[in-house]
Amino acid sequence: MAQRPNSNPAGADDAANEMTAQLRRLAKAAAALSADDPVESAEAALAEHSSEFGAWMYEECERLEAARQDVVRLGLNQKTHGPLFRAAHDIKGEAATFGYPALAGAADSLCRLLEHTPQLTRIPIALVNQHVSAVRAIFREYGRSDLTEMASTLTARLRDVTDEFLEHENSFRPDYLDTILAPRLVPAARRR
Repeated sequence: MAQRPNSNPAGADDAANEMTAQLRRLAKAAAALSADDPVESAEAALAEHSSEFGAWMYEECERLEAARQDVVRLGLNQKTHGPLFRAAHDIKGEAATFGYPALAGAADSLCRLLEHTPQLTRIPIALVNQHVSAVRAIFREYGRSDLTEMASTLTARLRDVTDEFLEHENSFRPDYLDTILAPRLVPAARRR
C-alpha cells in the first residue's frame, strides 16, 4: 500500500499556531478598542496635543502668508490659486479645533472669494491681501479681551466686500448668485 504524502508538513503546524496567536492578539486589541468611547479617545488625544495648537496655527498662518506672497509675485492664476485656497480652507477647518475659532470667518471669506469668482485674474490682489492680513492680525491679537468683537467686525466687513465683488463678477449668472449670496445660517454681527 502506497503511503499518502504528508498533508501537514512540519512547518505548517508552526505557521498555524502563529496565525492563531496573531488572531487572538488582534481580537484582544479590537475588544479593547470597542470598549473605549471614541469621543473620549478623540478628546484625550486633542488634550494631549493642545499645547502644540498655537504653534500649528502659526504654521498655518505662515503657509497662508507664503501663498499670498506667491500671488503678489506671480499673480493669481491656476498655479497660485490652489495653495492659497488650501491654506485658507485648512485654517477655516482647523480654527475651532485648535482653539482659534475667530479665524474661521476671515478664512472662509477668502475661500468664498477664490471659489466663486469666475475669472481668477479679476480678483483684486488688494482684496486677497486684506483677507490674509485679517487672518494674521486676528491670530496675532488673540489674547485681547475685545478680540471677539474686533474679529467679528473685521470679518463682517470682509464678507460684505467679498459679497459685493462676487455679485458684480457673477451678474451674468443670476441662479448661481442666488446660491452663493443666500442668507447666512448664522446672523452677521450687528454693527453699531
